[in-house]
Amino acid sequence: MDPMDKSSPRNARTVVVGGGTMGADVAVVLARGGAHVTVVDPHADRRALLLPHIAQELAAAGQATHAGPVQVCASLQDVDWSGVVLVVECITEQLAAKQKLFAELETVAPPNAVLASNSSGFPISAIAQGLTTAQRMLGLHFFMPAHLVPLVEVVLGERSNPALGTWLHAFMRGCGSVPVLVRKDKPGFLANRMQHALSREAFALIDEGIASPEDVDAAVRFGFGFRFLAAGPVLQRDHAGIEVHTAAAATMYPTLSNTDIPAQALRDKVAQGQLGMKTGKGFFDWPEDRKQAERARYDTLLRQGLALLASELPTIEPPADTSPTDTPTTTGARA
Repeated sequence: MDPMDKSSPRNARTVVVGGGTMGADVAVVLARGGAHVTVVDPHADRRALLLPHIAQELAAAGQATHAGPVQVCASLQDVDWSGVVLVVECITEQLAAKQKLFAELETVAPPNAVLASNSSGFPISAIAQGLTTAQRMLGLHFFMPAHLVPLVEVVLGERSNPALGTWLHAFMRGCGSVPVLVRKDKPGFLANRMQHALSREAFALIDEGIASPEDVDAAVRFGFGFRFLAAGPVLQRDHAGIEVHTAAAATMYPTLSNTDIPAQALRDKVAQGQLGMKTGKGFFDWPEDRKQAERARYDTLLRQGLALLASELPTIEPPADTSPTDTPTTTGARA
């Protein structure tokens, strides 16, 4: 079947390659849309955690009953490729590893399956270099945690078929995500380019001693960032008045940071090995108890924010038969 014949994820066969944090959560997103999901990961310890995690998150979202079945396996050779319409790569962020994987997918995936990469740093055009599958390769960039953050970027590479971008956009809406179509494969795509523009100015203000890290965070969270839950920067200009923004921009833009290197505050932390929670210290100290408390707080607020936006999120198509005897959410691992 040509995948473009049906853009609904309900009962569609999909494969996620890579069962780490991102891959597991992408599987949740696809399953909640009703897709049949196979997660491929060579590590037995990670495979053992996948199905309980996916079942737990689907239950927490109230989607367990109507979700598609999920199974796990160790290699691409273990996958039943018949009828697969979408493959999502979620492996390590190394270009050579991604190129090797997509070269393998060229030989095993159905000839009309859409091949997507979740890479946040590498253009899909670079991953697709030299492959005959380049026209059906796209970026599909999620944001951590993928099952809580609604946005997903559908990115067209230099040789991607735009019609497949339209198909994938509709497919992800069917999974309850909010997809945006990025028509040019620029570094950072759409959201991360805007996020890094903000971060560049934030850390420039810290470097200049104008504000502390704590006050920078407070200014974003409790100031203009608070409004982003209700309106993005374009809609906010209509709320506030476009002439007001234009006048303020003319005053501020000449003094904004336009450096092409990371801030000194960031480079110093990297040089000192103070990388954040993973090392126990970054801009703040992270003993184990504080780290666990912060992660719990962060997760709770994300879920509360998601609940506030629930009425604006795409509707997930229910199965034709919504009786209590629907197929269970997860199944056992394949050989």
